[in-house]
Amino acid sequence: MSEMILILDFGSQYTQLIARRVRELNVYCEIHPYNHIPEFTDNVKGVILSGSPCSVRDADAPAVDLKELTDRLPVLGVCYGAQLIAHLNGGEVLPSQIREYGRAKLSKVDTHNELMKEMSLNSQVWMSHADTIAALPQDFEVIASTPTVDIVAFKVMGKETYGIQFHPEVTHSIEGKTVLRNFVVHICQCSQDWTPDIFVETTIAALKEKLGNDKVVLGLSGGVDSSVAATLIHRAIGKNLHCIFVDNGLLRKNEFEDVLNSYKGMGLNVKGVDAREQFYQALAGQTDPEKKRKAIGKVFIDVFDAEAHSIENVSWLGQGTIYPDVIESVSVKGPSATIKSHHNVGGLPDYMKLKVVEPLNTLFKDEVRLVGKTLGIDDTILGRHPFPGPGLAIRILGEINEERVKILQEVDYIFIQSLKASGWYDKVWQAGAILLPVQSVGVMGDERTYEGVVSLRAVSSVDGMTADWSHLPYELLGDISNEIINKVKGVNRVVYDISTKPPATIEWE
Repeated sequence: MSEMILILDFGSQYTQLIARRVRELNVYCEIHPYNHIPEFTDNVKGVILSGSPCSVRDADAPAVDLKELTDRLPVLGVCYGAQLIAHLNGGEVLPSQIREYGRAKLSKVDTHNELMKEMSLNSQVWMSHADTIAALPQDFEVIASTPTVDIVAFKVMGKETYGIQFHPEVTHSIEGKTVLRNFVVHICQCSQDWTPDIFVETTIAALKEKLGNDKVVLGLSGGVDSSVAATLIHRAIGKNLHCIFVDNGLLRKNEFEDVLNSYKGMGLNVKGVDAREQFYQALAGQTDPEKKRKAIGKVFIDVFDAEAHSIENVSWLGQGTIYPDVIESVSVKGPSATIKSHHNVGGLPDYMKLKVVEPLNTLFKDEVRLVGKTLGIDDTILGRHPFPGPGLAIRILGEINEERVKILQEVDYIFIQSLKASGWYDKVWQAGAILLPVQSVGVMGDERTYEGVVSLRAVSSVDGMTADWSHLPYELLGDISNEIINKVKGVNRVVYDISTKPPATIEWE
């Protein structure tokens, strides 16, 4: 079992980013809610306490048994985590008298301390806290300060326990990675041997042992996650993996045939199912986004269930679940309030009684791509932009029918092909077009038109949790708009979405 850093989550928006930074050091880590700490095993080498929107001074402030942690392992508290360590040991945490949000410079750094080694004087760090540590307990020592904050970092004497009131995981902390490397590699002495190669080797071995001669059924989407999951399972059990790729009539232009061919080239045992008419019938008259999702989910389950039952003696359901989905389901506050149904249709009915195998449920999206590269999966699949499970249905605002789907498929095709030809496709996280439920006046030749409006959407992001709109060149947008209006009958106006997430979402529905 790999060496591991345990990250205890107190509800910070940055907790997943801490995990990503630790994994960039080739060290495995897991996030667990502070109130659901797992059993300690010998492979746990250290603990990081995350930030939190809470105050340690609150009556119901989240807390842990610090003594049990600090007596056994090195501990690093980040922001709230640092304040909690100080507070529970008798230090004083008070509301900040000055603004402690944004960039700050370290004016004092004890580079003899293991945590601060190789840190530069005046190094930029990122602050984000409403409280501050006003006084430390007697056996604590200050190891970093800024001109306005005396206690920016501390160490507990006689223990490998540290606290920092800045966020080393964000890029605004220029040498934040140095702090994390000092803690994870030097203080916790992790060997940095968790690599995509090792993951592939150990995962395939574990799948062989777990699945034996059992059969697995898996729904492919054409996306990165399901493709990598299928390849790992295929390497373990070969033809005992049965993949199903459903054409719901809401895919991109030519996608069903293109993706099916690429899967067959990978040696996967794939069955393509044309279920377009069933989906169109279920969506007829539906305009509410949530009802669309539920209609699509129900038909998908019905189709998948029928196909799965045609395979004899299936024991397992394979899924491409990745780590952010797992974290969300066991977050500090439990599953988030439902804003919308998940983009990707989850789970099958209980009566199927299949055990679930999820070989990617410890990986982030970028790690899945690295594993896919190690497996030799083609870049055309690994480099694909995320695409929602309900497909174009949530990019067609209003009613869905075959004619509106075809219009959007043509628009989307021109947009995506133009991004690829111009070299912009790999520079954006996700791109697509949205067909609006409005018409606008236009002029083509000497004729007045009254046709549809489409919005183009392209965003830059790391993991989709936050996103900025991509600053595509005006000339490129102009060429794309011109080609769409000239070639796609039914569209006479093109707009570009320049909203960030938050407050907007990447998809419109």
